[in-house]
Amino acid sequence: MPLDVSELPLVGGHPVLDLVNTLERGGSSPPHDFLSDSSALLRWSGRVGVLSDAEFRQVSRVWRDEPAVAHAGLAAVRDIREGLHVVLLALITDADGDPAGDPVAAGAALVALHERWSGAAARARFVLDWSRVRLAYGTVPAMLVPDRLAEAARDVMVTADLTRVRRCPVGEGGCGWLFLDQSRNGSRRWCRMADCGNAVKARRLTERRRAGRSPRP
Repeated sequence: MPLDVSELPLVGGHPVLDLVNTLERGGSSPPHDFLSDSSALLRWSGRVGVLSDAEFRQVSRVWRDEPAVAHAGLAAVRDIREGLHVVLLALITDADGDPAGDPVAAGAALVALHERWSGAAARARFVLDWSRVRLAYGTVPAMLVPDRLAEAARDVMVTADLTRVRRCPVGEGGCGWLFLDQSRNGSRRWCRMADCGNAVKARRLTERRRAGRSPRP
């Protein structure tokens, strides 16, 4: 049985990489979506810090009273998730040095992500925060979650070292989740060594033992 969204490991190193990982793309068909409804999205958003406790309650009330608004918010977040996945996959190289994704599709995804961010920026406002002024995203409760995630997607694309984006190696038995490699020497290969890394090592060890017990002609 798949994990609940509240149990999903957060391995991305940035909230929107963890957002990308809420859709399992590697094994099940159709892929399992941890953001199965607006309630799951709210629980995940609170867990990763997209929403404060007060904002969680505020958005919950709005989405409960207006189901169509909740559906639109969930659809917007799924669009951001898919667009970011396409873009990041095009930046990752496979074992042969070729892009793991489609650069042409990534260009179209960037246009869509820019439109999402532009809408979020149009709803943002300047606020005085102690000794500085900042641009606050998510001022409209109905669109608070997608607006915050659109800004987070812009943040990771513009400020993160995207040469450090990795994919847990599906070809070697990994899950395909994306993450920022924050290790000192850039050698991280697995989403979590305790999960995919150890599972693959154990499987390889079993295969070697079986091969060693095979009768020789």
